[in-house]
Amino acid sequence: MNLKPLGDRLIVEPIEQEEMTASGIVLPETAKEKPMQGKVLAAGPGARKDDGSRVAMDVSVGDTVLYAKYAGTEVKIDSKKYLILKETDILAIVE
Repeated sequence: MNLKPLGDRLIVEPIEQEEMTASGIVLPETAKEKPMQGKVLAAGPGARKDDGSRVAMDVSVGDTVLYAKYAGTEVKIDSKKYLILKETDILAIVE
């Protein structure tokens, strides 16, 4: 992947939910909920303050995060879906 996020943006690979329920029912693509969890693949240097200095990011590469349902911009590269999110769209880091 050749994407380098700018400012306080992140590149996140969504983690898709299971295609089958616990009872064995296979879910079609249209019935699945939009994923809200993903792995951070790249992180920008951070937002700038008024004086020009950078604010350190709370999220780092490799973190698994929860994000707002309709947040970010979806991009498709080599048939894989990625999200470009602002750090403020991240709700929590999964530990």
